[in-house]
Amino acid sequence: MNENKPVEIEVAGRRYARRAIKTHFVQIGESYIDLVKRYVLPLWQPGDLLSSSEKIIALCQKRVVYKKDMPVGSLARFLSRFASSSTAGIGVNSPYKMQFAINEVGAARVIWAAVCAGVGKLLGHRGVFYEMVGQEVSGLDGFYDHEFEECGEYGIRIPAEPDCVCDEVEAETGVQMMIVDANDLNVEILGHASSVDLDEDMLKALIADNPAGQSRELTPFILIRPLPER
Repeated sequence: MNENKPVEIEVAGRRYARRAIKTHFVQIGESYIDLVKRYVLPLWQPGDLLSSSEKIIALCQKRVVYKKDMPVGSLARFLSRFASSSTAGIGVNSPYKMQFAINEVGAARVIWAAVCAGVGKLLGHRGVFYEMVGQEVSGLDGFYDHEFEECGEYGIRIPAEPDCVCDEVEAETGVQMMIVDANDLNVEILGHASSVDLDEDMLKALIADNPAGQSRELTPFILIRPLPER
C-alpha cells in the first residue's frame, strides 16, 4: 500500500484489505480491458471490488484535450487570476482549464459562475464555481508537468459512460469495478458495475483516504477485499 495509507480499514462494522496495484505509465489509447487482465486478474479473487482511477480510463478512451488545440483567450486569462488554487490538482486558476470551461459551457455561464463563486467566498462557501459549471469542467485534470512531463501538454477529461465501462470490464474479465475521481481532499464515484450492491456512501468510505495517491505512485488500481469476521 502507498505510504501513510493503511492496508486494512473498517467500514460499517466490516473489515476490508486494500492493495494498491502498480502499473506502467499508461499511454493514451491503451486498452483498459488489457490493463485489468495484466495487472488485476493475477491478484483478483471472487468477492473483490476494484477501484480504478478515472484518469486511466479516460486516457484509454483518448479523452484528452491538447494545449495546442485550445488557444487561451483574454477572458480566460482574466478570470483565472481570481480563482483559488488547490493542492488537490489543477483548478481554474490555470488559464487552460478556465478556457476549457468557457469552451464547454459558454462564456456567459462561466462569468456568472465566477460572480457567484466570489459571493460564495465572502459567505464562506467553497466550490460554487464547479457546482455551476458541472462535472465535465470540475473533473478535468492535467495541464501540468510537476510529476510527469508528458502531462504538461494535455488535459484529461472524465471518462465517458463510466457505468458501461465497468459493466464491460466485468463481462470481459469477471472483475467487479468502480471508477473514482479521488484526491486527498475529496472522493467522487463516477460509475460502477450494475452488479455492485453497495451504496455510494459505502463505496466512498472504502477509498475516503485516497489510497491510490496523487503523485508518482503509478497505482491507479486499488483491489478491495472483504476480510473474514473475527
